[in-house]
Amino acid sequence: MLVRTPADLGAVLRDRRKHLDLDQATVAKRIGVSRQWVMEIERGHPRAELALVLRAIDVLGLRLDAAVGPASDHPPSDGVHIDAIVARARQAKP
Repeated sequence: MLVRTPADLGAVLRDRRKHLDLDQATVAKRIGVSRQWVMEIERGHPRAELALVLRAIDVLGLRLDAAVGPASDHPPSDGVHIDAIVARARQAKP
């Protein structure tokens, strides 16, 4: 699955945070940002600082793969299905 937009990435981060049963304040503290920053990134705010986004990915135990080549049809070993997360987020839009 390709994360193509800030909203796609925000949906993945939000879903993972909820899967880990963490609130936004806890994640914010671990990243070293405000809760407002977490809220904005989860909503797909397009101007988030890359270093902080990468820290958020690490804090939530996600893996960012920048491999070249065709996408794999196999889900990650931890069972996170990004396609399903992004599809749900897109359907939830008004």
